[in-house]
Amino acid sequence: MNNNLIELYNSLYLIRFVEETISKNYSKEQMRCPVHLSIGQEACATGLINNLKKSDKLYSNHRCHAHYLAKGGSLKKMLSEIYGKKNGCLGGIGGSMHLQDQNAGLVASIPIVSSAIGIATGNALQQKRQKDKHITVIYLGDAALEEGIFFECANFASLHSLPMIFACENNLFSVYTNIKRRQIDSNFKKYADAFKIPFKRIDGNKIDVVSNVTKKIIQKVRKTSRPYFIQMDTYRYKEHCGPNSDDHLNYRNLKEIKFWNKKCPIIYARKLLKKKYDLKKINNIEKNIEKFVLKQFQFAEKDSLPHYKEASKHVYA
Repeated sequence: MNNNLIELYNSLYLIRFVEETISKNYSKEQMRCPVHLSIGQEACATGLINNLKKSDKLYSNHRCHAHYLAKGGSLKKMLSEIYGKKNGCLGGIGGSMHLQDQNAGLVASIPIVSSAIGIATGNALQQKRQKDKHITVIYLGDAALEEGIFFECANFASLHSLPMIFACENNLFSVYTNIKRRQIDSNFKKYADAFKIPFKRIDGNKIDVVSNVTKKIIQKVRKTSRPYFIQMDTYRYKEHCGPNSDDHLNYRNLKEIKFWNKKCPIIYARKLLKKKYDLKKINNIEKNIEKFVLKQFQFAEKDSLPHYKEASKHVYA
């Protein structure tokens, strides 16, 4: 797993540095659209998506940066999109929550909670009908499980044996509301069991665990053409929407925050790397990533704005 661990860390650190740089640069006047950062949740994206094929289809939600980058989406196009520039992945008219890169297999990111689940299920149905050997993965948050469309799609996917994975990132909060105030149990196995869908709950902050477990699950879904539900427990470090910390609002207690800070995916992955490689190699990996990322930010900042007529394209009359 040595080379694979390096590959995983490259993706993991890339996502973290991109997100932290967005956080630092957000005050700049050019970056105006809302951002939902994945800082703290990177291993959920990297560990699973690294096991997918480029031709596998991925659907995401409002917190989509990590999924987009882990799937191999163009960083240059992503940043231009967030800056609202013409070379963005949607021409600068979609913004942070509507990322897509068809070449990488990231079909769509849709901000309305749980709305991408139905589209992803439809894609899996198409794969089944066309005898396509690829699979569909839908990333959803714990709050999406409180919407009816999840239950409809879970039932449909199981009934029709669709080759798809429900990848749930449980970060414990729906904006400011703890899961304890929303659901009777934080173990989502009950939802999978209700529709006879195989289930696995894992620590979403341990990159090796996520990678090893999901690799086997993905292989099983390919072989059986049956859906699977994965619960990855994790934690976001920033506010629900925005580049800052909102812990002064006291909706998360200090003990909980300290607990999850110690479980940082980057710190954990670095410890794994130090067992195999010297610190110099790890530092060089990070420096090269930082250099690459900053260059993409410079491009996005200098990129041109789209023509005003583009604003009326793809709008329902």
